[in-house]
Amino acid sequence: MKILLIGAGNMGGAMLSGLKEYDITVVEKNKTRTSELKKLYPNIKILEKIPNIDDFIVILAIKPQALNLLKTTGKAKGVISILAGVSIQRLKEAILAKQYIRAMPNIAAIKQKAVVSICGDIGLKNEALTILGTIGKCFWLESEKELDIATGIGGSAPAWMAIVAEALSDGAVKLGLKRDISYQYVAYMIEGVGELLKNDHPALLKDKVTSPGGTTAAGSAKLEEGKIRDSFIKAMEACYKKTQNL
Repeated sequence: MKILLIGAGNMGGAMLSGLKEYDITVVEKNKTRTSELKKLYPNIKILEKIPNIDDFIVILAIKPQALNLLKTTGKAKGVISILAGVSIQRLKEAILAKQYIRAMPNIAAIKQKAVVSICGDIGLKNEALTILGTIGKCFWLESEKELDIATGIGGSAPAWMAIVAEALSDGAVKLGLKRDISYQYVAYMIEGVGELLKNDHPALLKDKVTSPGGTTAAGSAKLEEGKIRDSFIKAMEACYKKTQNL
């Protein structure tokens, strides 16, 4: 499997760290970034111009607006795009390939802990799952609509969880806990809850923690006063609508 990674910025670079053992060629136009990559990956071919794409599986990790400037020759074995809001139809107009995949990883790809939404041509599914599985957990979806909906959870929710983490830490600091301890405490708490939620239904986990008349119930009541559920639901709706207008 020959891979051509076009774009090695934050997300492309994170993908490269998981794909460095494959037969991969990287295209990166930024000279400073190119120098960094050559030091990090001396055994990987790093180019400033896109070669003929015949026989490659091409990973597009550029900014969505840069797609209009993309110039390629040949016909790729397949294209895997991580460009937010760019449809498969738009990809077909921009780059020639036998098969197409849209994917949406998130920032946790840096730690190989991303959730990755994937949809597209079934003939490229196995290769896409293998490639994107190097940066986290993949979820194959049936349509581009499902992928755009999932973008709220995978792509945007890390920022919302960071807001939650910061708010919890702020609350702890207000009450007297040291800032550095509170940030670490929250980080490990979120990691642990994530592990539990892989097997426990959210409502059942909540009920396990919530004792009658206890501290969790008191805190949950305050969260409900602030319409926390409604806020997250509306955030998901806003994210989905935005994907339709990108």
